[in-house]
This record gives sequence, C-alpha cells and structure tokens, in this order.
Amino acid sequence: MKPCAVIFDRDGTLIENVPYNGDPEEVRPVPGAREALEKLRALKIPLGVVSNQSGISRGYFTREQAESVNRRVEELLGPFDVWLYCPHQPNDECECRKPKPKLILDAARALGVDPECCVMVGDLPSDLEAARNAGAQPIAIVASRSLVQAIEEILAELN
Repeated sequence: MKPCAVIFDRDGTLIENVPYNGDPEEVRPVPGAREALEKLRALKIPLGVVSNQSGISRGYFTREQAESVNRRVEELLGPFDVWLYCPHQPNDECECRKPKPKLILDAARALGVDPECCVMVGDLPSDLEAARNAGAQPIAIVASRSLVQAIEEILAELN
C-alpha cells in the first residue's frame, strides 16, 4: 500500500525523549531525522505529528510551552502539515489520548486523507495501537529500526 500521509509521534520518535519536556532548548532531533523527512517532503507526502502531552494537565508545563517545543522541532526538522496533542493524563478518560484513535483520525481529516492509507510511526505500544485503532498502518521505532530506517521503508513503498 502506498501511504497517502505519514503521521509521527514526537518524543522518542522524531526527537530524543526528554520526559515532560517544556523547554525548547532541550529538543534534540534523532540522528538523520531532517534529511529523511526532507525525502518525504520532496515527494509531497503530507506529514503530521500526534503526541500525548500529559505534562500539561500534570502542571509540569503549559500549553504555550508545549507549543514552543513543537515550534523548535519545526525549526530543526522542517514544517509539518498538522500538529495535534492530547494534554490529558492516562486516568482522565478523555477521547484523544493514544492508544485511542482520535488524534490520528483528526490528523488524517486535517490532511484531507483517509486514515486507512496513513502510516503512523511511533516508539511506544500506545502509538502502534492507536494506528491500528484508526485503521492506519503502524511502524515501530525499536532497537532494530531507527526513524531513518522506518522512513526508508515508507519510501520503498512509494517506488
């Protein structure tokens, strides 16, 4: 299946995981991320980011700080077509926290694509389960598959 859009988790996928990061100065892209993402952009593949950010409701940082981290990610990695995040804690019983599908479904809608032709790249089981729950194809970032390797797999599907 040729993907119509690629949706990424943020922390631990696009950037190094810094728990509850509300500081743009702490943003560190994973190696090779910018170059790999530029290959998708060159093919006009829509890109999105969906992220659980419970640090907001825990009071560790504000929405404004979360958005400043997102802006820093874009400064370092280039533009994304949609950014969505869940500010809730796991016990809040919200509709948007991964592994629920709402963030991916909303990202696909914002990108103007069917979620079933989207690829979701993430490092946590909740990312992959959210993808499956939305009907999207999950790709796991694990010890044996980096972000760059995941994007290379996606690019191979496009050829």
